[in-house]
Amino acid sequence: MFSKNLDGVRERLSSELKRVGPEQVAEQAGVSLATVYNWMKGANTPLNKFMQLELAGVDVAFVITGQRGSQPMPSPAISEGDRTLLDNFHAAPAQVQAGVKTTLEAFEPAAAGKRKPKAA
Repeated sequence: MFSKNLDGVRERLSSELKRVGPEQVAEQAGVSLATVYNWMKGANTPLNKFMQLELAGVDVAFVITGQRGSQPMPSPAISEGDRTLLDNFHAAPAQVQAGVKTTLEAFEPAAAGKRKPKAA
């Protein structure tokens, strides 16, 4: 029974990826076009990518439940500057992205309490 439900998720995901467009999904989710085509063929369902898929226009609620909502989920507001920053980040090579992530981790609120003051 679980297998049948999973097949339904894969079929609905594939249909949503086709509806939205593989190129848009790849760009918005930060993955290669080949990855999107693999998802469309039923390869591993990208559970860790559902937020990005939602932002790309995929109806994730439909993919999971099989039922379309009466109203689409609102897209979070994002400024033009933030959109440019995200676009540049996604266009950067993987090594640059990793460096940016590492740098930004130093500014996380949780990391602030862990820093040791420098000796004078």
